[in-house]
Amino acid sequence: MTAPSAPRQVSEREARQVAEAAREQDWRKPSFAKELFLGRFRLDLIHPHPTGPADDIERGEEFLAKLKDFLETKVDGARIEREARIPDEVIDGLKQLGALGMKIDVAYGGLGLSQVYYNKALALTGTASPAIGALLSAHQSIGVPQPLKLFGTKEQKDAFLPRCARTDISAFLLTEPDVGSDPARLATVAVPDGDDYVLDGVKLWTTNGVVADLLVVMARVPKSEGHKGGITAFVVEADSPGVTVENRNAFMGLRGLENGVTRFHQVRVPAANRIGPEGAGLKIALTTLNTGRLSLPAACAGAGKWCLKIAREWSAARVQWGKSIAEHEAVGSKMAFIAATSFALEAVLDLSSQMADEDRNDIRIEAALAKLYGSEMAWRMADELVQIRGGRGFETAESLAARGERAVPAEQMLRDLRINRIFEGSTEIMHLLIAREAVDAHLSVAGDLIDPDKSLSQKAKAGAKAGGFYARWLPKLIAGPGQLPAAYGEFHPSGHADLAVHLRYVERSARRLARSTFYAMSRWQGRMETKQGFLGRVVDIGAELFAMSAACVRAEMLRARDEHGREAYQLADVFCRQARIRIEEYFDRLWTNTDTIDRRLVKGIMSGAYTWLEDGIVDPSDDGPWIADATPGPSTKDNVHRPIR
Repeated sequence: MTAPSAPRQVSEREARQVAEAAREQDWRKPSFAKELFLGRFRLDLIHPHPTGPADDIERGEEFLAKLKDFLETKVDGARIEREARIPDEVIDGLKQLGALGMKIDVAYGGLGLSQVYYNKALALTGTASPAIGALLSAHQSIGVPQPLKLFGTKEQKDAFLPRCARTDISAFLLTEPDVGSDPARLATVAVPDGDDYVLDGVKLWTTNGVVADLLVVMARVPKSEGHKGGITAFVVEADSPGVTVENRNAFMGLRGLENGVTRFHQVRVPAANRIGPEGAGLKIALTTLNTGRLSLPAACAGAGKWCLKIAREWSAARVQWGKSIAEHEAVGSKMAFIAATSFALEAVLDLSSQMADEDRNDIRIEAALAKLYGSEMAWRMADELVQIRGGRGFETAESLAARGERAVPAEQMLRDLRINRIFEGSTEIMHLLIAREAVDAHLSVAGDLIDPDKSLSQKAKAGAKAGGFYARWLPKLIAGPGQLPAAYGEFHPSGHADLAVHLRYVERSARRLARSTFYAMSRWQGRMETKQGFLGRVVDIGAELFAMSAACVRAEMLRARDEHGREAYQLADVFCRQARIRIEEYFDRLWTNTDTIDRRLVKGIMSGAYTWLEDGIVDPSDDGPWIADATPGPSTKDNVHRPIR
């Protein structure tokens, strides 16, 4: 066997090549969001709003009723916050309820819920205890069940899925102390040895890792005779010799989260536990996340609903200057934002989930947009709720109760939601990931033109290909249905708000966005990938346009069903008007911004030119290392692994 390796040093180009090789290269199914970024508003892909089979709905509603009763009678969110731990009896109750197997097929002992109802369950659970929601999500959305469902063998499914459905908690281990969103530097290795692999390395921020029974571990297999090598996924028994949970991490929010540091030293893993072929691990991880990411916007949608409820009830009780604070415009505008955005987040979540269930569209961009948009907007809603509550918003629920007031955990909600802007791809990484998919059509026809490694003949061939594509594509960006006053008329029924005007705006803006992207590519060419500020704004515009589309389609569905249609139209109208203001600001900032001078300033900061600005403070941090040592080897710490049986 070869010795375990230290953290790898790789070039920027190599890191990009690893990430590019892991992404899905083909678009075999249509994608509403991909078309949107190309300037094509394919309303037909999302309208009429897709709906699930009747038996899925019946089974889902039945489980939601049981889950709600359990959460109301058996879960004490304040206790979890106070003790920073989910009681074992609560986890046992969730197991008995079947909550560990919501997404697992009934053939393996699971509940077989649709993506729609799985997300509804997570939204419901997250309002009772965000820590429980995170546990269930990490177990099923990215833990052992999902990658096995997509890539596992029959033998692996038979062996592990029944355990995951009822008894065993799973975790997903990719991040390392010095490796985040740059997997090319992955240091954990799995060295082939007969019918086994020998695993060595350290994994950080292992959500569920402290209590997990089964682990999905990403490790690098060295290339050797008979072994392709590369980043590879394995199912690992958490109680295997050599596995040590060295620390249970603590955070500003999600205090009941069982998140730790896990060390592997000479851990033997049967080759039969390898998921997919060698080198496919990162692709498996990214594919798993295509729908797994929807669990975070589910939590965000639930949080938005709770923020609205508390804001409404508090504003009715709180009177200032002779009237309810909601009647004061400064507060009322915040409530309008919370209500309209909550409606839109649920619309984005349900539409994306229904499309995932139908499997008729490619939703990799939609799921990523839902995660990005949901996490950012939920944080804003919680921040506005804290502001509406004033001093009581900053006060803990325990303190409020101690002095005789309703224990409203607004500040906890703000803390708990903050991680969603980092979990499963930070906002900044999501911007880059979505931007890469959004410009895929351009790179597929013109990528060789800006690739320095391509020959002149390859560039000439790419030029001819690009010329044909743009000759057909660019003229279609000049005019469209968005300029026709009667377009999308079915979205302006008598007596309801006019949503057709917003859909026409979406169509026009999609073409405008595509033109802006094309202009930027023409201007910057190979340097386009470094323009992260520009790309981030492009993605933010696309996210708002997607949310507007989802809100309008959901409102029309509710109107057609006679389910609060008039109110839904009003909510969608207000949301779209608010979104349009944000979109216009993003468009303005595409070309009017401080990106260039910001970069110059950063160079000065990093060179030490402004250290004088830091004078006059006391830094309470200690002098320890910025990144903990993760040298492979035996553990020197106690094992804090705590399986719940």
